Amino acid sequence: MRWFLGLPLLFLGAATAAAQDLTLPSGQTVTLAEVIFEEDGALARFRFLAPRIGADLTFPDVAGDFPWLCEQAIVPALAVAEAAAERVVISMADRPVEFGEITPDATQFFEAFSLSDGVCIWDEF
Repeated sequence: MRWFLGLPLLFLGAATAAAQDLTLPSGQTVTLAEVIFEEDGALARFRFLAPRIGADLTFPDVAGDFPWLCEQAIVPALAVAEAAAERVVISMADRPVEFGEITPDATQFFEAFSLSDGVCIWDEF
């Protein structure tokens, strides 16, 4: 099931309802672009627009943003939505990218996490 979230505030829940954009520990601001549920809902992909990556932020600069997003935004959002995802893939792209399409000019970073009792556990690709 693919969700194009025109209503990211609803999905992100009350903790982030004040703004559509999220400011992360790195200082960058990202916007939720899309959520895709796969594998009968066991896998949830959260795709964020992060215009500063590749320009002035490298992966080491934003590596800490991924667990923060998982723990502070995604786990609570899944609870509000009563979604039972077992794994989460978080992606950041410097521009809109169609899911599954190769876009050589785009900078994209990905991290995956398993979820266990509301805890994000980093999964090495």
